[in-house]
Amino acid sequence: MHVVEQTLTRADVESAIAQGTPTFEHCDLDGADLSRLDLRGAAFVNCSVAETSFYAAKLTHTTWQRCRGRQADFESADATDAQFHGCDLNNSSWRRARLASALLKGCKLTGANFEEAAHLGLAFEDCLLVGADMRRMSFRKATLVQLDFADADLAGCDFRDTLFHGGSLRNANLKGARFDNADLREADLGGLKLSDIKLFQGALISLRQAAEVLAEMGLRVG
Repeated sequence: MHVVEQTLTRADVESAIAQGTPTFEHCDLDGADLSRLDLRGAAFVNCSVAETSFYAAKLTHTTWQRCRGRQADFESADATDAQFHGCDLNNSSWRRARLASALLKGCKLTGANFEEAAHLGLAFEDCLLVGADMRRMSFRKATLVQLDFADADLAGCDFRDTLFHGGSLRNANLKGARFDNADLREADLGGLKLSDIKLFQGALISLRQAAEVLAEMGLRVG
């Protein structure tokens, strides 16, 4: 079922589902209540889902390409094995969502809330996570490519044995985070406080980063 360039309500989406696994292209679903719908395997291409509710919806194996979804609500949704590419999902909510083996690549997730999300195998790549709530998420042994965590809440996150390819931790809340054996040489560590330094015991940073951290604390390196 291929639906193109339509403004859709919940009833329209239910009708499309009844006719087979749907593909929605250039559709407007802004503000629609799609909570608890079974959308497994559906595709969303260049769609607008701003403030749309996918609360507790079944979204396994869905694909999302270049969608716009500010303040979209994915709370408690099952998005296992879902893939999001080039989507604008700023201030979206993923609280208690199931995101096992999901992929978010090239996405804008500024202010997104991932509180208590089930995230085993979840992968982010080249994403803006500025100011996002990522508390207690595990990135252990992951390779993180261009993830901007500036001002994000990373309290209790596990970054042990993690390799950072670029990205930023500038001014992030790192309370209780772990970085044992993490390779941070390509990451932006600006804004670190003296109280944060002990969190990086065992991590690998460059001489340039060490000098920058000391400079921010008012120390000069001769």
